[in-house]
Amino acid sequence: MESTGWLNYHHLYYFWSVARHGGLAKASEALRLAPPTLSMQIHMLEDALGSKLFEKEGRRMALTAFGRMVLGHADEIFSIGRELLAAVHGRPVGRRARFVVGVNEYLPKTAVHQLLAPAMGMDDPPRLVCREDQPEQLLAALATHELDLVLSDAPPPPGTRVKVFHQVLNECAVGFFAEPKLAAKLRRRFPRSLDGSPLLLPAEGAALRRPLELWMEATGIHAEVRGEFQDSSVMKAFGQAGLGVFPAPMSIAATIRRNYGVSLVGEAPELRERFVAISAERRFAHPAVAAIVRAPR
Repeated sequence: MESTGWLNYHHLYYFWSVARHGGLAKASEALRLAPPTLSMQIHMLEDALGSKLFEKEGRRMALTAFGRMVLGHADEIFSIGRELLAAVHGRPVGRRARFVVGVNEYLPKTAVHQLLAPAMGMDDPPRLVCREDQPEQLLAALATHELDLVLSDAPPPPGTRVKVFHQVLNECAVGFFAEPKLAAKLRRRFPRSLDGSPLLLPAEGAALRRPLELWMEATGIHAEVRGEFQDSSVMKAFGQAGLGVFPAPMSIAATIRRNYGVSLVGEAPELRERFVAISAERRFAHPAVAAIVRAPR
């Protein structure tokens, strides 16, 4: 149903508060309104907009795809409102264009920083907004134009329902890292030395996981898997503490050694880590996106 007429910004603010606080209970405390009152205001907004903003997931309220789209616009609206108040009170306001990037949760955070650096180095850099999520959720948000760009470890899978375009930004070999004493012990006979050694792996769903398992099988490695991690930073922290060997892209090897105090055990050129830019626009028209995809690697 297509809605027409005037938008009630009080209702939009209540929706925005509930979404940002993660539920009715916390938002009602912050706004000093009863949960039933907030719920009624949100239902009125849904009626005005013609679609559901939230859906039940167990005991929690989760945003629908439509709700995520509305939330993105609400973020922009209330950001402009804060800037208006600052200008009225004589505080300096530097309004920058927003650049909203969705980051695949499996990507190394250091690599994300490197990939976005060309956009932040522009003469007039944008105001960066990073959102981390699972690949399927990011592609859905890209299709509704909540995101300007998605950074992922793989291209969109075949049969993806939304129409998107991608470009591989970088590709590199995978290295194995560990606490210095453990690395020194395993370095001499790498990769055979990994057989029986403690290993930390990216979680199921990461693009590297299945190729890594196939490589280990082909090499005859039967490692002792000590942990599986969605967040690569947590995996590196466990590796830093000496709990096992972990894989990571060689393109950020120097940063990993410096930040985590670990050493390189060995490099597996057969294993490749890819960094992919995904956009809803074939020509990457957004200036920040264009700066990223055209930057030399």
